[in-house]
Amino acid sequence: MMYFLKTNLGRLRLIGFAEGISLLLLVGIAVPLKHIYGNPSLVKIIGPVHGILFLLFVLNSLSVGVEQEWKFKTTTWKVLIACMIPFGTFYIDKTILSKTEKQD
Repeated sequence: MMYFLKTNLGRLRLIGFAEGISLLLLVGIAVPLKHIYGNPSLVKIIGPVHGILFLLFVLNSLSVGVEQEWKFKTTTWKVLIACMIPFGTFYIDKTILSKTEKQD
């Protein structure tokens, strides 16, 4: 775990994982509980956490993009779009981020 915290790219990967998990929890558990059982308590907790992780992912994606000299048209936009699609951060981690980290 500490390995991921040593580099900006590692932190981006960790944030991406957390953001993806928070989205799955929000959409898969919290929202159904709110609409089926009328219990919004998990949405009130997970929603803001997911929002913060989303913003951190976007900001860190831009920072890593500049650091790694990614071309916006070929890489950065894919990473940014990924956080808006369920499982997207996991896919981007496997296809782009993990390969970028191996090159360093």
